[in-house]
Amino acid sequence: MRIAVTYENGSIFQHFGHTEQFKLYDIQETQIVKDQIIDASGSGHGALAGFLTENGVDTLICGGIGGGAQMALSEAGIQLYGGVSGSADEAVKALLDGSLAYNPNVQCSHHEHEHGGNCAGHSCGADKHGCPGAHA
Repeated sequence: MRIAVTYENGSIFQHFGHTEQFKLYDIQETQIVKDQIIDASGSGHGALAGFLTENGVDTLICGGIGGGAQMALSEAGIQLYGGVSGSADEAVKALLDGSLAYNPNVQCSHHEHEHGGNCAGHSCGADKHGCPGAHA
């Protein structure tokens, strides 16, 4: 299993479509056997979903994420754990031991009526939008 986490300074970056780095974790059974930080090549939902697929990722932990990105990840066969905040390392450990708190319905509610689920142009992690689970 390979887990990717949207990453910034040790924490889960709160907007999937604008993440500049991912931290990748290689898992055997329930143990982290290797981790590395990689720069994202490109931005936007489709490019990042393709990037994760090319890097063998099958699971993603992130903060805020819009509907378009969720669809791209689903089509790529990547399991999503969204609406997570805090330490990237702690989130992966929590996922592995079955205690990760995440929002299976993470979607910024304002996206649907404003611009059809596209996150471009603003930060989902901003408290002013009331995105569920997208706050530190």
